[in-house]
Amino acid sequence: MLRLRLTVLGYPRRTVILTDTPRPGCPGCEGDGGFEHPYGDHNGDYAGSDWEPCSCWNENRRWRLLPLPHRPRWLRRRSHGRDPWGPGSYSNEPPF
Repeated sequence: MLRLRLTVLGYPRRTVILTDTPRPGCPGCEGDGGFEHPYGDHNGDYAGSDWEPCSCWNENRRWRLLPLPHRPRWLRRRSHGRDPWGPGSYSNEPPF
C-alpha cells in the first residue's frame, strides 16, 4: 500500500512531486524508512554513515506532477546589499 505525500523539489526547476513515504508502523525501521550504519576510520573516529533502506519503502518511487512557474524577474529578491530587510540584516530603529 502506498502512503503518498506532496513535496516541492527545487532543482533544476521548482516542481510539485508526489512521493512514497515509509510505513509508520513498520517493526523493522520503526517508520524511519531505513537503517543507519555509522563507521569509523583507522583511528576509531567517526568517518561517516551508510544508509540501508527498509523494504517497506521505495525511496525512488516519485511522480512529477506540476512544474511551478518561474517568478518574474522584477519579483525576485536581490541580495546586492541595497535591501535593508534582506536575509541576515536587522534594523536598529525602534518599532514605533
